[in-house]
Amino acid sequence: MTASSRAVLAATFAPGETAVPSARRFTREVMTAWAASSVLPAAEQLAEELAAQVAEAPFEIVWKHYGNAVRVEFRQRSAPNGDPKGPSVDVEEWGITFAGDSRVHWARLTLPGSADRVAAEWMEENSRGPRWLGFLADASDLLAGTLDPDMVPAIIAQIVVPRLSAWCAVYTSDTGSGPRRLAYLWHADEARIDGLREQLTDLHVPDNTSASLQLADSQVLAVPLIARGRSLGVMCLGRPDRFTDESIQFSEDIARRAALAMDNARLYAQQAAANRALQRSLLPPNEPEVPGLDYGVVYEPAGEANEVGGDFYDLFKAGDESWRFAIGDVCGTGPEAAAVTGLARHTLRLLAREGYGVAAVLGRLNQAILEEGERARFLTLLHGDITPVESGLEVRLVSAGHPEALRLKPSGVVESVTTPQSLLGVFPEVVFEADTIHLDHGDVLLAVTDGVTERRSGGRLLDDDGGLAKLLAECAGLSARAVAERIRRGAADFAPEPSADDLAILVLRAR
Repeated sequence: MTASSRAVLAATFAPGETAVPSARRFTREVMTAWAASSVLPAAEQLAEELAAQVAEAPFEIVWKHYGNAVRVEFRQRSAPNGDPKGPSVDVEEWGITFAGDSRVHWARLTLPGSADRVAAEWMEENSRGPRWLGFLADASDLLAGTLDPDMVPAIIAQIVVPRLSAWCAVYTSDTGSGPRRLAYLWHADEARIDGLREQLTDLHVPDNTSASLQLADSQVLAVPLIARGRSLGVMCLGRPDRFTDESIQFSEDIARRAALAMDNARLYAQQAAANRALQRSLLPPNEPEVPGLDYGVVYEPAGEANEVGGDFYDLFKAGDESWRFAIGDVCGTGPEAAAVTGLARHTLRLLAREGYGVAAVLGRLNQAILEEGERARFLTLLHGDITPVESGLEVRLVSAGHPEALRLKPSGVVESVTTPQSLLGVFPEVVFEADTIHLDHGDVLLAVTDGVTERRSGGRLLDDDGGLAKLLAECAGLSARAVAERIRRGAADFAPEPSADDLAILVLRAR
């Protein structure tokens, strides 16, 4: 196919039982947005058949609109087992393209009729009818399907063209106020987009009121995008003939839904950015150089982008010849958990520099958490002191309700090296005692949060029957970073579905 696409919609799908129905549902939403109901049954069946062939691994679906045809591409990095099968539905053409270790299985469906005829027939047959409500519902679903502010203008344009207009221009501002910029432009005739873009430079777009305008050979309907009392932009629709009362009503309904979706996406993006900044502030600002120590860290919060994880780690210098490390898990996620995480990190660092031993530090941290009252959260913590010596590393550590720390010898022998003690934030009068261990050259100390030990597959946990120790035993001879990555990969491979818990791994290896 030599013509370039007029519109593209894509989505990525995880493997599993939901992959095929999700692919079919995404296809239905795309065909609805593109007013391609004539090929909807064939497109859904095509998506279902191709998805079934690749559902054992992650894949991407890309739908492309060419005006007189639509094309679907199923992209996958590694080719699935077995010979690919052609679609059973009647397609114009199909094929398979390979690029390195990636494979694209594609097919093309012909669209009958022109964009102008589709728009006219849809308006005539469905004005105020049941399908009008269905169209608005489908549009709402499509708009609600993204939380990316930059994607909303594109979805708006692809919803209204060609059903309501021949072209659509969406204007927005970065802050919701100030100068408008053209965020997205789509025309049913791709060859006219560049010329239309030049014409729009002279168009005065009103801010907060609907208006009918004239632009060259187009009647223009400008509809403001207002949500929660704030103007977010303007949707401009153009068509060669006048806008009927029904098309104006449809446009205003779409604008209300689009503005709300845009506002939600912006709020989500702002919250996600704020929480990423908060998450970064709760992690070590740098990676210190510790004599005789090789270390590796893996940290993966499992929540959505607008959630702050409850796991944390730290490694810092406590004195002239000693360093401290910590790995912990605060109950819950979000700002409340972040407050306890910040309290723990700052308390550990402050008291370490004041000369308190690891056991005394945990006793005082326990009191500090309890003094938070109703804001207090339970905290499991492994805190230790590292002192380089000629034969390796001397380590004093306390495990406060935390998963046990494991030591790996170069011979492959794995043993637990911590004594379980009370978690923090529960009992006011608790006395902690430190365990002292020695790491010979080549010995590895592994500490993890329960996102590793409690990784679930069906009715089994990863650490059932010493699963973590067995995984660590396979890491003999590896560097600290390689051990951390091997444990992370083992946890990920243990269950097919994504983890619902944060994960932190800290590996200390005596050089």
